[in-house]
Amino acid sequence: MTTTTEARIAALRADPAMSLLHRSLDVYYGDPQRDARMDAFYSRFVTSGDLVFDIGSHVGDHIGSFRRLGARVVAVEPQPLCLRALRTIYADDDQVTLVEGACGAAAGSTRLHVNSANPTVSTASSDFVRAAQGAGGWESQVWDGDIEVPVVTVDALIHEYGVPSFTKIDVEGFEDEVLAGLSRPLPALSFEFTTIARAVAYRCLDRLTALGFDGFDVALGDDKSMTFERWLPASDMAAHLRDLPHGTNSGDVYCVSRGGLRQPPPHDDPKRQ
Repeated sequence: MTTTTEARIAALRADPAMSLLHRSLDVYYGDPQRDARMDAFYSRFVTSGDLVFDIGSHVGDHIGSFRRLGARVVAVEPQPLCLRALRTIYADDDQVTLVEGACGAAAGSTRLHVNSANPTVSTASSDFVRAAQGAGGWESQVWDGDIEVPVVTVDALIHEYGVPSFTKIDVEGFEDEVLAGLSRPLPALSFEFTTIARAVAYRCLDRLTALGFDGFDVALGDDKSMTFERWLPASDMAAHLRDLPHGTNSGDVYCVSRGGLRQPPPHDDPKRQ
């Protein structure tokens, strides 16, 4: 991070009005080793001059990684508090475009269920909120507010900003709705899955296969390392997700379309050396 960025994050951490994001800021900023792992991992998808979509940006740590790799970033985030943090952190970066809203199947608006104590799991999916009720590991999560937010499609983002080399989708059980708003294959993307809502992941895999994506791998939790280090067919990925224990909780499925990937040697991750 630059000195200016560090100062802005320090100011956010000291701001009582941002208290609900203080934990996220502590977790996602200020760890150079974590930043280096992220950069090494995403370098297989992103290079200087690329365009990246970050859908569900939260406090923007992934924006930081994509920018360190030299990419332009279009970041989509519906939560006002998170947007305030993003506007502060990336205030003078003209290579970061912030879009206020959610991504979905069609333009319009939707209700965002806000978890004020843990904003990172706020969601536009009522099914996700229901799935979390009584689920192991989710007992303390409460969605205690609702706000109406605008919805934009991925197709509309492409029309306005161009075709991204990589798209990150992390929207807490609404990933299938995001992909319903995409009508073409892209070089590469990722979508988050959770073990309380595996059906969402299966629908994502079906949608991506129909769009022409033909290679899939997965990273579990917040660990930026691939499980297989090779591209599986969607059927094998669905079977793998089905067999994961509940305690796995979450991860990200990485997806590529034929001929669209720039990939360095599979064991370039510094965590594996």
